[in-house]
Formats: sequence, structure tokens, C-alpha cells
Amino acid sequence: MSVNYAAGLSPYADKGRCGLPEIFDSPEDLNKKVKELADMVRKASYIVFHTGAGISTSCGIPDFRGPNGVWTMEEKGLNPKFDTTFETARPSATHMALLQLQRVGILKFLISQNVDGLHVRSGFPRDHLAELHGNMFVEECTKCGKQYVRDYVVGSMGLKPTGRFCDVPKVRGLRACRGKLIDTILDWEDSLPDKDLNLADEACRKADLSITLGTSLQIKPSGNLPLLTKRKGGKLVIVNLQSTKHDRYADLRIHGYVDEVMTRLMQNLDLEIPMWTGLPTKLEPKDQVTEHPINCNGDIDSALIKKEERNTCAEENPHLPKRAKVETTCA
Repeated sequence: MSVNYAAGLSPYADKGRCGLPEIFDSPEDLNKKVKELADMVRKASYIVFHTGAGISTSCGIPDFRGPNGVWTMEEKGLNPKFDTTFETARPSATHMALLQLQRVGILKFLISQNVDGLHVRSGFPRDHLAELHGNMFVEECTKCGKQYVRDYVVGSMGLKPTGRFCDVPKVRGLRACRGKLIDTILDWEDSLPDKDLNLADEACRKADLSITLGTSLQIKPSGNLPLLTKRKGGKLVIVNLQSTKHDRYADLRIHGYVDEVMTRLMQNLDLEIPMWTGLPTKLEPKDQVTEHPINCNGDIDSALIKKEERNTCAEENPHLPKRAKVETTCA
């Protein structure tokens, strides 16, 4: 399946600021900043990583607002370039580095806006992962809530039926649940999944260090979650080639390719990046799934993530999706 899943989303008016110029730290500055990041990692006790589309560009999947991003090319009247499909895309050095950081106990929780499934494909444990916008390889039963992780794209988007049915046996009797399965990919009017959002919120409040990789942080509420760490007295590191909405809150900003930054970080921490050898032999679904997603009246309260902003997003711009309010100004 083409990786241009964005073409299947509903039309919406404001896609945020696209095509901002890329910024590159000098080799000397990059080396100095990565060493500083390594020191911050060593001193932190609870680290949360946030990932966006920028960590998958080296896998052949374009981002959205970069110089060659999907939305940027659309504004120019051009078609984005795709070098792979979802099924054939392989996890990058960044994906594998994050897996290793989790394995050694440094990374406590991972929050992703990506739908490409590469974190799960890398072997990253789903009970330490919140996929806020869904996963192209996951479908969910509308009746009992069980999730199925497939080795193929499930074939629909926008929480629509995939044409398959749940095979979970009923508690009593031999008949299966037979509930309809739907995809987990959110469209613009859809609300974030309650369980993933609550786990992400909790992790960010616990964290003393949040590190964002390859995201412009323009989409709410996902892009504002790192600010919860700042509110609780933690630190924020932003790794991105373009300026982001929350640069002014960052304790450290690194402008470099994510794979290079993560490779250097692992070297500074004396950790190896494991090689990806293929799909795990068994992909375990999450043990619990909340059937009802959170809506604009959800209970995330923060001085930096204002509940009022989420409740009135549709009023401010009737064309803007309820799920994701886009900020069009950068720090």
C-alpha cells in the first residue's frame, strides 16, 4: 500500500506552517550538543521520547511539513515522492536505538504521532508505547476491544470496518465474539484513543526529561504533551531540522538529522544499536483497550495545555478538526 495515507484523510483547511527552512548545526556544535544530551540522559531518572514523521524519512516515508513534505508539496501543487510502501519500510537507526534504550531501562515511555507501525515492527513493546494517531497494521474489535497486530496494512482508515471479525471466544460458550473490526487510524474529526492519551499524559507528568524527535509539535494535544514535563520541573530537548512551536521552552535544541543525532548519542552512552532482523515472531496486542476515545472535553488540565483551547477549537475555526488544533505560529 502507498505510504501516502494522508491522501485518504478528510479535507481540512489549515495544515499548519509548511516548508519552513531547515537549520543545521555545525559539526562542532552538533558534537557538543549531543554530548550535553548524553549528560542529561545520564542524570535523568524517567525519560520519555516523543516521535514524529521526521524519524521515518530515512525509511522512505516523507514527512508532512518539511521541504519535501506531503503538505508542503501539496501547497506547491506537486505530488510527494514515495520510496517505499508501509509493508516494505524498514525501521531506521533511530527506531532501533529507541528499542535499545528501552531494553536497558533508560527510555521509560515512548509517545508517537506516527501511523507507519515502524516502532512495533522494530520490536518495541506496546505496553511502553502510545500511538496517538493509530497504526496502519492494527485493527480493533468494536465489541470487546481486542486489538490485532497484523503483518499487512489493514486496508481502511478513519476508524472504519475492515471487513473482518473478532475471533475472541466468549466467556461462556464456544462461540466467538464476532464483533466488527475497525482500523485504528484517526481522521481529522476523530478523538485520540483514551488509553494511549492517558498513558502518555501520565508518563509526561512523571518524566524529568522529555526528548522530541522529528516533530514540529504543531498538532494539539499531541504536540503539547512535552510541556507537561516542563510544568513539573523537568527538562525538554527538541531534535528537529526546522523550528518548532515550543522552541522557547526547550532546554536544548539540536538541529541535525535524527539518525545522526541518535547514533552519536548511543556512542556517547556506550550502547550498541541493534540490527533489525525482520518482524518479531509474535506481535502481542495490548492487554487492555478502552472502548471509548477521549473527546475535546477530556481531562488533561495544564497551565500550558489549556482545556479551554481544546473545547473551543471547532468554534475558532469551523474547518479545523476537533481532534487536532493546528498552531500556525512558531517560536
